[in-house]
Amino acid sequence: MRIRESKLIYDGWTRFLVLEVEGPDGQRVTKAVLDHGESACVLPYDSERRTALLVGQQRVPQLYLGQAEPSLEAIAGRLEPDEAVEESIRREAEEEAGLRLRELEKVATCWASPGVSTERIHLYLAAYSPADRTGPGGGRAEELENIEVKETALSELARRADLGSITDAKTMLLIQTLRLRQPHLFA
Repeated sequence: MRIRESKLIYDGWTRFLVLEVEGPDGQRVTKAVLDHGESACVLPYDSERRTALLVGQQRVPQLYLGQAEPSLEAIAGRLEPDEAVEESIRREAEEEAGLRLRELEKVATCWASPGVSTERIHLYLAAYSPADRTGPGGGRAEELENIEVKETALSELARRADLGSITDAKTMLLIQTLRLRQPHLFA
């Protein structure tokens, strides 16, 4: 396959393109691409108290589909231009959850939705303790984030994962990875 033509439709917080793609047999098809850049995500957990810090946030696409309740998610955000992944994770943890992170444990780098988006997301786990809390968090007011920080028992997260009520894929992946790597924390 190869790209024959690219049209930029929208250029703002993200970019939206329409591409004409040609297959090996010469057949052409139009595809939409959301050029979103890279993101980073972390699930902070306290192994002593067996808790994790997550955030609750109402998401506009979910609201559009009729889901009014906030989504429960691991801390995440887009990388700023020329920002290192670990720097982004630490910045997002401070902004969203009022949390200073030290050591980060890499899990994976995955495509968020490869059929339509260029976004790759870097996934991490990070240990924390109450002494690492620096403030209330809540996100950036100018972005209407209105984030609620939720410290949740790991056993409760495992229960929700087993019931299928963790609906955010990156959060589910990080919970399950922590369960595999440190199952004793979920007992």
